[in-house]
Amino acid sequence: MTIQLPIILDPCCGSKMMWFNKHHPDVVFGDKRHESLTVTDRSHGRADGTRALCIEPDALMDFRALPYPDSTFHLVAFDPPHLLRAGPRSWLAAKYGKLSTDWRDDLRQGFAECFRVLKPNGTLVFKWNETQIKLREVLELAPQQPLFGNTAGKKNGTHWIVFMKLESSEPVA
Repeated sequence: MTIQLPIILDPCCGSKMMWFNKHHPDVVFGDKRHESLTVTDRSHGRADGTRALCIEPDALMDFRALPYPDSTFHLVAFDPPHLLRAGPRSWLAAKYGKLSTDWRDDLRQGFAECFRVLKPNGTLVFKWNETQIKLREVLELAPQQPLFGNTAGKKNGTHWIVFMKLESSEPVA
């Protein structure tokens, strides 16, 4: 008997804030953390200035070494941590995580793994906030050029970029 995996992977789901259906049956939600936190967030309107955050992935995983065979998923949603600097009780750090000092290697490995688990002609949707690291620096780490995306996020800095895994394994410069 063959076990059928869902067709979508989110290897850095965090608290699933970008998902309309946080329990979608066709998605494997993954993260390296499984925790509930209370963090400082005065913008949320709670009298004590805190906010609760729950990170409850379906599976614990590291986006740099995904536990799936090659060509498993039709779609990968890749929203890795984008912060290098954040306070120890920071809402943003809790929500997104922080990059290591080897962030270029981490993101290069993350892109490689996301493409590896994509089926040929599969789609990778990449989300990036360039508050601390510019999008162009990150896209240099991808194994191929994106197809299209929102690259005009000057005010909020968040970009959505779409890639398609080419049928050939040759990277495109």
